[in-house]
Amino acid sequence: MTTVSPARRREVIDALRRGAVPSAGLDLFAVGLDRFGAAIGDDLDGVAAGGSVFKAVRGEYGSGKTFFARWIAERAKQANLAVAEVQISENETPLHKLETVYRRLSERLTTSTFPPSALRPIVDGWFYALEEDVLAAGQIDCHDADMLDRAVDNLLDQRLAIVSRSAPAFAAALRGYRAAAARGDAATADAVLAWLGGQPHVAAAARRAAGVRGDLDHFAALSFLQGLLAVLRDSGHPGLLLVLDEVETLQRVRSDARDKALNALRQLIDEVHSGRFPGLYLVITGTPAFYDGPQGVQRLAPLAQRLAVDFNTDPRFDNPRAVQIRLPGFIADSLVELGGRVRDLYADGSAAPERVSALVDDGYLGELARAVAGGLGGRVGVAPRLFLKKLVGEVLDRVDQFPEFDPRQHYALTLAAAEMTDVERNATSADEISIEL
Repeated sequence: MTTVSPARRREVIDALRRGAVPSAGLDLFAVGLDRFGAAIGDDLDGVAAGGSVFKAVRGEYGSGKTFFARWIAERAKQANLAVAEVQISENETPLHKLETVYRRLSERLTTSTFPPSALRPIVDGWFYALEEDVLAAGQIDCHDADMLDRAVDNLLDQRLAIVSRSAPAFAAALRGYRAAAARGDAATADAVLAWLGGQPHVAAAARRAAGVRGDLDHFAALSFLQGLLAVLRDSGHPGLLLVLDEVETLQRVRSDARDKALNALRQLIDEVHSGRFPGLYLVITGTPAFYDGPQGVQRLAPLAQRLAVDFNTDPRFDNPRAVQIRLPGFIADSLVELGGRVRDLYADGSAAPERVSALVDDGYLGELARAVAGGLGGRVGVAPRLFLKKLVGEVLDRVDQFPEFDPRQHYALTLAAAEMTDVERNATSADEISIEL
């Protein structure tokens, strides 16, 4: 196994113990994703070179869509791209309100160096890069602050010329932020940066100081995204991976809001393919019902045409380069392989690695996997989260801490409804329904 730092190992193990998807380290136990590696790598290379990519990911509940998206995010950060993962929801982040999507993007913006929200360090880094470019030209005196400010403002206008045609407020806000920071007015600088990130209800005085007004609206959001990409590119990040997760929630909203959201998605896809967003890698995730059902993509014919892929063929020959890809889901063998990787990761940091490896061997992993899947109505595809939670929190932890503990003798699996997600709970109850023939 690849050498892993104690901090990274602890972060991964702690997340699995809670039943959560780790925010990092997914490459350590990514099972069944090798088939997508080359295509995703090509996509990231294209984005880093100034291209733009759209990818739709389909998979049943529990098939690992969020895991897959975060696996791509790790690879994107390794390529120095910025990353933002946005959960689509009816109340907090409705897709038909792109200004809200942009706001969540700025709140969750992260890089390999900075946690969310990385908007401030990215903007500060951009201004530093502009100053360095101005000084490198050798046409001004580095000790003349006024001349340097004017040169930076001129360069700012040049770099954002395309964006300013549709959203002049973006460049104005950047200038306002820099001016407030330069005079030591932290409150105004913070407020202007919040407005730039799409936050509503920013103080009117701060907006006046920056020469902007109102709040960001649906139509300006795309131009602000375009501007953010330009800032990222000049501050050393060649692109942005934007993940819109759980898009299938659109099926549960009112029909008018659903139609607006589907059209907004169609508009986003068209803008990506038109080249308006150089450096953008847009990924959406959803269930097959969302892509194929009457309340999802099929409700808008132009969107259905853009996402159409034939999945009636042998899954072994699915095209990873297609606009829409499907995740294969887990089978019993892949669940055991996953457990083996987690066990080895755990043992590598254990005080008793030999005991962990001996007592939690592949045979026991198979027994635990079958037990968890059996408790979920035999649906292996929805078992990984609970399987890993039980493996780490109730088996590996005890083997590590108690020399006399033997999981085959001292542990009996229990699955409580309170620890399950709705999907897991439904799988359990489905197996209990009695049908009279």
